Amino acid sequence: MARILIAGCGDIGTTLGQALHAAGHTVWGLRRQPGHLPAGIQPLAADLSVPETLRTLPPALDDVVYSAAASGFSEAHYQAAYVDGVGNLLHALSTAGQQPRRLLFTSSTSVYDQHQGEWIDESSPATATAFSGRCIRAGEALFRDSPWPAIVVRFGGIYGPGRTRLIDSVREGSATCPAGPPLYTNRIHRDDCARVLEHLLFLDDPAPLYIAVDDEPAPLDEVLDWLAQRLGVAPPLRKGQAVSKPGAEQRADPALRMRASKRCSNARLRASGFQFRYPTYREGYAALL
Repeated sequence: MARILIAGCGDIGTTLGQALHAAGHTVWGLRRQPGHLPAGIQPLAADLSVPETLRTLPPALDDVVYSAAASGFSEAHYQAAYVDGVGNLLHALSTAGQQPRRLLFTSSTSVYDQHQGEWIDESSPATATAFSGRCIRAGEALFRDSPWPAIVVRFGGIYGPGRTRLIDSVREGSATCPAGPPLYTNRIHRDDCARVLEHLLFLDDPAPLYIAVDDEPAPLDEVLDWLAQRLGVAPPLRKGQAVSKPGAEQRADPALRMRASKRCSNARLRASGFQFRYPTYREGYAALL
């Protein structure tokens, strides 16, 4: 059985940690305030942005999963989470003489700048110039350049329990379907995120990079219409229609803030033997509803 550290043990890390514990592994969850971690995940109070707090990592770690997320949408927050925190953890592992078998880094498809509906795979250039994409790519590079075997996993939009903003926007009538060409979206259920990480931790001869999205990149208007039908509410407005609900025009659907339309392929992940519990948005959102 393996000794596994989950650094930045939030929602996905906790879901992963519970599965790993159930499989018989020893799991530590590193976060600033770990007191509410469930039984089976050993709490480790530390701050990835404060190197001094990382001096007492568990010894003889077999695997390390870095799943920290930025605490706000600013360059400083992204720098702290995806660059400084990564560097501090890698330095702490090296200083302690650790020799992990495998490192996993949870990244994002936001590193891709394509926005014309192109198909994207692991060989596509990742050249996003916004601070979020730049900082995440910098964290990826630190992992790749570490002394230990590393895997980068670029996740699409994550939804699931506690991540229901799209459902909420349709239910309350504030969702809007974009005009023009299809705005392709890529997503993955929270539980499948954790299952991908568990799968890659123990996969023989893994690739250094995987895109983790479900089987069906889908136009946003298609997803919104499907949700409205399942919820039994009016279809979302199309741009140019009058807004029927007072104040709805001020509550922008968060999905419309995306600046890219691309179709991400999960062919490499599928070829590794991974099987989705929720292969499309229909199965995943049906479970939530």
